[in-house]
Amino acid sequence: MKKKRRKSKKRLSEIQRKRQVRRNIRLGLILLAVLAAALGIVRFIKPGWFTNKYFEIDSEKIDATKPEIDVQLLTVNEYSRPGTPTEKITGIVVHYTANPGATAMDNRNYFEGLKDSHITSASSNFIVGIEGEIVQCVPTWEMAYASNSRNIDTVSIECCHPDETGVFTDETYHSMVQLCAWLCMKFDLDENDVIRHYDVTEKNCPKYFVENEEAWVKFRKDIKAAIKRTK
Repeated sequence: MKKKRRKSKKRLSEIQRKRQVRRNIRLGLILLAVLAAALGIVRFIKPGWFTNKYFEIDSEKIDATKPEIDVQLLTVNEYSRPGTPTEKITGIVVHYTANPGATAMDNRNYFEGLKDSHITSASSNFIVGIEGEIVQCVPTWEMAYASNSRNIDTVSIECCHPDETGVFTDETYHSMVQLCAWLCMKFDLDENDVIRHYDVTEKNCPKYFVENEEAWVKFRKDIKAAIKRTK
């Protein structure tokens, strides 16, 4: 009788172990499924965490916030549009043209003329005009000659101004905020990723935002508010 009981207990313990193994396997599969789902959600919400290559986020909400942009791309050339692919965009760099009174197209045409004049190497991805018009010169997936060591991983914005003070018109300022907010959403960035040319090279550019720190802080806050309005 004792032997039968021992065998019965032994069989019972083996069955229990097998059940426990099956439960552990099921639990492991559930955890793997939950982890995969969580990674999928994070990849969708924060795609920049998973790549060092150029990417854009496409959504109807982001597209709806896109400001009006006049696309006037430069001819591919070594002096203003080299055609070099950018890496993952990690920042947006704001500049001023240092060319009082000139329009966005004036500055765009200057960049275009460099392919013939060879005076220097210069360009930007976007130019915001005195009346708030936005001209795109170089695709965001190509490098522009604007921000020195940060050309390869940033989008550059040149901003026009009416006089030597470098102060922007209300129209220019509004377009700058809207463009920066849209680009932040497009590349999974926030207002803290918007920087000045000064922050890269210590050049006095954009002049008004370098010489008036409070104005720069307010500009970033306005970008943050613009982003928040779309969520």
